[in-house]
Amino acid sequence: MILNFISDANFKEHIRETILQYGERLQSYDLEKLNGNIIDPIKLLFDKNVYGSTWEEIIRSEIFRQRDKSNNNSIGYFHQNIFRYIAGCTVPKLGWDVVFKKKGGIELDGDKVDTVYVEMKNKHNTMNSSASAKTFMKMQGQLLRDGDCACCLVEVISKKSQNIPWAISLDGQKQKHLRIRRVSIDKFYELVTGEEDAFYKMCMALPATIKELLEDADTFKVPEDTAFVELKEKAVGSSFELALFMLGFETYSGFKEKIFREAK
Repeated sequence: MILNFISDANFKEHIRETILQYGERLQSYDLEKLNGNIIDPIKLLFDKNVYGSTWEEIIRSEIFRQRDKSNNNSIGYFHQNIFRYIAGCTVPKLGWDVVFKKKGGIELDGDKVDTVYVEMKNKHNTMNSSASAKTFMKMQGQLLRDGDCACCLVEVISKKSQNIPWAISLDGQKQKHLRIRRVSIDKFYELVTGEEDAFYKMCMALPATIKELLEDADTFKVPEDTAFVELKEKAVGSSFELALFMLGFETYSGFKEKIFREAK
């Protein structure tokens, strides 16, 4: 058995589902897809020269950045949905990210509750003050509706390991409640599994399991991106910089006239 709190089959299935989400976004990047949201040629020009990179490295980096933006959702899926397989936890379709119940109650700072409702964030700084206030008030509302519960903001990338009351400023007033808590992911794993180092063990099991699944996954293939080659072909007879500028600025004054002159 890899981990005590989740079966090997469920652990591998969950990782496989996460990998498949990556696969859905691994379509080949041609020039049209690269410029789907219109890239910023000036930024790429500065990046290339300041960092001393080649154009091929810069284009690959931009493709990686665009993919990575989508893949953050896959990692959010991984962190949230693994709790579907852990005893006492459910992952509702709406409302809360995770709900945890335990027979005999859940100990929190000397207090005991029947249910813990969770909002999960990948990183501690992803919420602005408005989003934080909205989440805190949502938790206050849950406490009013259910007197035997606690609410937790669980952060995967937290500033430190912690399970503390969440203090926040609302309308200029400091607000804090014993049953509204800010919890790092390691402490939440400990809460639901009873194992202090459960999150550590899960992390240690990940590399070999991911590698094993990728070796067996015939359908999961990294695509060949063609955007750089297409840009080089466009640059024949002029410069790579001009071909890049045309991606973002082809309708702008000066650039559109350049296209018209070359077409004649």
